[in-house]
Amino acid sequence: MAAFGVPSLSLLPFVLLALVAAVESAGDERSTFIVHVQPQASHVLGTADDRKAWYNSFLPENVRLLHAYHHVASGFAVRLTRRELDKMSAMPGFVAAVPDRVYKLHTTHTPRFLGLDTRQGGRNYSAGSGDGVIIGVLDSGVTPDHPSFSGDGMPAPPAKWKGRCDFNGRSVCNNKLIGARVFDTAVSAGNGTTSTGAPLSPIDEDGHGTHTSSTAAGAVVPGAQVLGQGRGTASGIAPRAHVAMYKVCGLEDCTSADILAGIDAAVADGCDIISMSLGGPSLPYPEDSIAVGTFAAAEKGIFVSMSAGNSGPNYTTLSNEAPWMLTVAASTMDRLIRTRVRLGNGLYFDGESVSQPDAAATVFYPLVYAGASSTPDAQFCGNGSLDGFDVRGKIVVCERGNDVGRVDKGAEVLRAGGVGMILANQAIDGFSTIADVHALPASHVSYHAGDAIINYIKSRARPMAQIMFRGTVLGTSPAPAITSFSSRGPSMQNPGILKPDITGPGVSVLAAWPFQVGPPSLAAKYSGPTFNFESGTSMSAPHLSGIAALIKSKYPDWSPAAIKSAIMTTADSTDRSGMPITDEKGTAADLFALGAGHVDPDKAMNPGLVYDISPADYIGFLCGMYTDKEVSVIARRAVDCSAVEVIPDRLLNYPSISVTFPSSWNPMAPMMVTRKVTNVGEAPAVYYPQFDLPENSMNVTVMPSSLRFTEANQVKVFKVTVWPRTSGDAVVVQGGLRWVSDKHTVRSPLSVAFAGY
Repeated sequence: MAAFGVPSLSLLPFVLLALVAAVESAGDERSTFIVHVQPQASHVLGTADDRKAWYNSFLPENVRLLHAYHHVASGFAVRLTRRELDKMSAMPGFVAAVPDRVYKLHTTHTPRFLGLDTRQGGRNYSAGSGDGVIIGVLDSGVTPDHPSFSGDGMPAPPAKWKGRCDFNGRSVCNNKLIGARVFDTAVSAGNGTTSTGAPLSPIDEDGHGTHTSSTAAGAVVPGAQVLGQGRGTASGIAPRAHVAMYKVCGLEDCTSADILAGIDAAVADGCDIISMSLGGPSLPYPEDSIAVGTFAAAEKGIFVSMSAGNSGPNYTTLSNEAPWMLTVAASTMDRLIRTRVRLGNGLYFDGESVSQPDAAATVFYPLVYAGASSTPDAQFCGNGSLDGFDVRGKIVVCERGNDVGRVDKGAEVLRAGGVGMILANQAIDGFSTIADVHALPASHVSYHAGDAIINYIKSRARPMAQIMFRGTVLGTSPAPAITSFSSRGPSMQNPGILKPDITGPGVSVLAAWPFQVGPPSLAAKYSGPTFNFESGTSMSAPHLSGIAALIKSKYPDWSPAAIKSAIMTTADSTDRSGMPITDEKGTAADLFALGAGHVDPDKAMNPGLVYDISPADYIGFLCGMYTDKEVSVIARRAVDCSAVEVIPDRLLNYPSISVTFPSSWNPMAPMMVTRKVTNVGEAPAVYYPQFDLPENSMNVTVMPSSLRFTEANQVKVFKVTVWPRTSGDAVVVQGGLRWVSDKHTVRSPLSVAFAGY
């Protein structure tokens, strides 16, 4: 008899036949692909129907299109077997097929923090309100009945608007929420219904899309609060802008086929701004459908704001790093929803939590550390991890992380019988805390506070603690500060483009929400419109979408690159106290975390100079990275890079400057970077250069010694020369180049990476 698990020789032919059958069966399974095609000279595609008919000519019998792309890609989404794809790839006009990918969502007080509200509570109209601008939000849907989407007092959308409202016969769109569509190949039957025949709906069942869209352009709503915290008047950054929702995400995931369809529709409908708070891993641009779709949008004059991702604080963790999109990091503001943990020995530590029930200030509870359990990873308080560990009637210390949601940790403590939770940062998160709506009394504390609390527990036979609630505290410092979760550069795809571009408020942001949040006993005390605090670069990106709308409203003819330049070159590198913006460690944040700095909307409305980039420049940039075929996928047309002036990434006319000296570089040769700036300010004007660099860090010069403008829209060229270091270990030196006139300071971040020689 053959040994267990090993077939006898007599059975081997049958085993091989079974393996072959399994492989053939796998080849018969259908998967979703985005297929890129280009018409031959004989094809005349005069209408959308002509193009769709041509797309259908590629399909096998009984296979239908999931999406037909008309504006941002030359191609379609379809489900194919591997055999069908192989056959299709031999057809004339086929260029490439990219597997459908799954992307994740990057999940009040901010207008005042950004200088858009006066201290008397009124709007500071020097920056405008986004009148006449249409912001297309690709997200999880919208809550149309929320007052943040009221059309009261809003003008009709611009005549160019071609979108529609797909709320299944309900007339809920208005002059604020002017459109809502849904794209969901996971449940769609291809005719606007689910596989069961139910109509698809852009209603938000998650909350994410309602929050992001109201952050960008929500109407003014008095009486906003979450469980009594953050009370005030809620407003989007551009409250007079119009909103169009493109539901491309379910409760958790978004597919590249649906996202590309959403971008395609936003372009066709007439959006001016596209805002996306979602992303995935870094990919070459021809394989990244978001990069492909947004390139076409930018080429057509549409500004794109994207979240940088929530995978920080480690380096090279960025999503959405293409140079034609604004990549937005997340930072704090000067508001805390404060709690205080007091220990039995009299020490106390401040933290945060939105859930702040009435509690006796004199009552202490036994305190226990979840990591004392024998269950592996119990310190992270995952589901079921506290079984068999006595936490009943106690405050439990849980550690942040390990892919367990912060709120989920409190739910586990409550399930196990605990009366409160102290959520302690791990070292990597440092001082970054977040105000969440917890299921029980809780306090999110820093790593140093958590470490002290755990040491106290270990040193006492009967450790005790209480959680006290301090409510909403304004004017806190340091602010802004980069939060730990915000993804960091440098860019994996193009190190010569400094990313992220900018940072904006992304921690404990109050905005519209579809439903009441918090423990029922606490939530029942509050009435009125529902709001929620959320954190993530998902929240910072729509802030920048709103600010871009303010600029677009004032300068409707500006290109997306010019708007980006205005935002970046006027950003603040210091916090509200005048000190360098810090990170989660409390040290000065570097450019890979901060980008150009924290957005300053008022200054961005009058930048003085801008760095502009044409679509042709991006093609030259892409030809320096990819083959003709790969560039053609992005460009939606055949591109011969041999006939294109190639632009290395460091020479793209970007508002920031990033230079890398490879180890093979001649140590006696400098590296030069050329930029050109356009005068959009006063004329005549003279700008003089100033470098902000660590002392004796590197040798860098700029020519000419001044930029003299005699008229508006005049263009001037300057050259920065950087000399390599001739000794020392590999090091990155960062600072900035400022062009200063009597009225303007135009600052470009400068990052130089030296290899050891």
